[in-house]
Amino acid sequence: MPSNTDINVAQLSRLIGLPNAPAIIDVRDDEDYAADPRLLPCTLKRDWDKTAIWIDAWNPPPGTRAVVICQKGLKLSEGVAAILRARGIAAEVLEGGFLAWRDAGGLLVSPAKLPPRDTRGATTWVTRARPKIDRIACPWLIRRFVDASATFLYVAATEVPAVAERFHAAPFDIDNTFWSHRGENCTFDTMLEEFSLKSDALDRLATIVRGADTNRLDLAPQAAGLLAASLGLSRAYRDDLEQLEASMSLYDALYRWARDAVGETHDWPGHVKK
Repeated sequence: MPSNTDINVAQLSRLIGLPNAPAIIDVRDDEDYAADPRLLPCTLKRDWDKTAIWIDAWNPPPGTRAVVICQKGLKLSEGVAAILRARGIAAEVLEGGFLAWRDAGGLLVSPAKLPPRDTRGATTWVTRARPKIDRIACPWLIRRFVDASATFLYVAATEVPAVAERFHAAPFDIDNTFWSHRGENCTFDTMLEEFSLKSDALDRLATIVRGADTNRLDLAPQAAGLLAASLGLSRAYRDDLEQLEASMSLYDALYRWARDAVGETHDWPGHVKK
């Protein structure tokens, strides 16, 4: 009989990329992690034998739900999840652990290109002020699939390189940087490639973003709508961070459409021919 403190691969995969996704905590030991250092999306990598220390420093928001992962979903994840529950944090164990997720073809993030994390474990990114499409789409992708706690800095275009250097931030969507356009692809495409994030839904969304960001509206019917909504949001908000927060739901909706609703249509019932 399944435990009420377990979650299986299919159940967790439906939550990945959504705004209410659980915090994923990887407690694989050093040997197992070295054998395959990829991580589930937005994973916090933590030492199982230092749980009491990092729990105190973590300070998650009220209502946080966690899923703990070790190599096979046995003693390490069971123990850490139990400690989290004892601290008042709802925690589940991934059935079969990392191996079950990997063998089922679940999304895995390659962390090799991630910028350094700060003392809170968060990455920092910097780009040009007054974002439109790529500079909103990329933060959405990072927060939903790479680092849920990432910080984004919007500064004057001329100051991006200096701010990146002084504040240990990764510059993106600016010329002559690693995280930028490549050929006909936009920065969103670059991040999908470098983080090894590949799924049908993300590929569909990438085509829409690319079409809107590079003025190739013929790439997808939805590209023109994304462009219009993005330009409207950029005028509705003077503060770039407020614009980012307001735009997250737009990309959440596009992602859910790309994942679950591409075959669905809608019409007024009165228009149906009898």
